[in-house]
Amino acid sequence: MKCPFCSNLDTQVKDSRPSEDGTAVRRRRVCPDCGARFTTFERVQLRELTVLKRSGRRVPFDREKLRRSIAVAVRKRPVDEESIDRLVSEIVRQLERQGESEVGSEAIGQLVLQRLRDIDTVAYVRFASVYQNFRDPKDFENLLGEIAHATVGVERP
Repeated sequence: MKCPFCSNLDTQVKDSRPSEDGTAVRRRRVCPDCGARFTTFERVQLRELTVLKRSGRRVPFDREKLRRSIAVAVRKRPVDEESIDRLVSEIVRQLERQGESEVGSEAIGQLVLQRLRDIDTVAYVRFASVYQNFRDPKDFENLLGEIAHATVGVERP
């Protein structure tokens, strides 16, 4: 692993342990040249995923892009970073388990929507408005009507 400070390729692992969510290995490293200490997170990648965009373009799946889009939806909401990371890991694992190396952007968006709806309704509406390309206030009204209809009879804490 390359040192992020001096670019030395010969760093040493001082400690390894599973990450808190169990989806990665956390490694504490030290660079023998500059003495810098840093942490890396290593994940097992079951298969190389390609995203088929609505335009027909194919792009490599980007876990960080998925994380950023979810983070934007939950901004200023009571959702912690650990929950976002866990959500991203669950979605990626589900995509990898499907057995296909190519996945449509619509399928990824649907997975995010399904999970966001359970985590935070406001984040769900925010994500849906971008993902479904809302153009009119009626689009929001329709979505809010669906949410209200789905939660009728559901007791809130």
